[in-house]
Amino acid sequence: MQLQHRITPFLTFGNQAEEAARYYVSVIPDSELGPITKNPMTGTAMTVEFSLAGLSFVALNMGQPCEPSMAFSIAVACDSQEEVDTLWAKLTDGGEAVQCGWLKDRFDVYWQIVPRVMSEYLKTSDAETAGRVMGAMMQMVKLDIAALERAYQGK
Repeated sequence: MQLQHRITPFLTFGNQAEEAARYYVSVIPDSELGPITKNPMTGTAMTVEFSLAGLSFVALNMGQPCEPSMAFSIAVACDSQEEVDTLWAKLTDGGEAVQCGWLKDRFDVYWQIVPRVMSEYLKTSDAETAGRVMGAMMQMVKLDIAALERAYQGK
């Protein structure tokens, strides 16, 4: 694997870059671990290239703690409730649920686990329908596709 894009997101860790990258590729289907560059002074991983469903990332060991921020998150568009549930369970293991489909994983990286249909539900030209869907979502922690669909249909 080689960085395929001109712009690549870096996820910065104190010293867990390799562990995090290996975990992420085990959780997200169609993902792979790439080259690991070692720090010549310590022999430990400095950068780890990986891809998640075809999107390239680099995990970087900074060597000091890094504060997590919701300013950057990884969004996963899920095709089924089973996929939402599976990813949610794996990524909250050792992490924490937040709200509205957001979670923070064990490495302090923020994720949005969102049903693919959500964008369709919110892009409707009917403000009342979009408002019902948004209102339903605001009451949820992990998103429930059936409940969102009921809100979309006005039931």
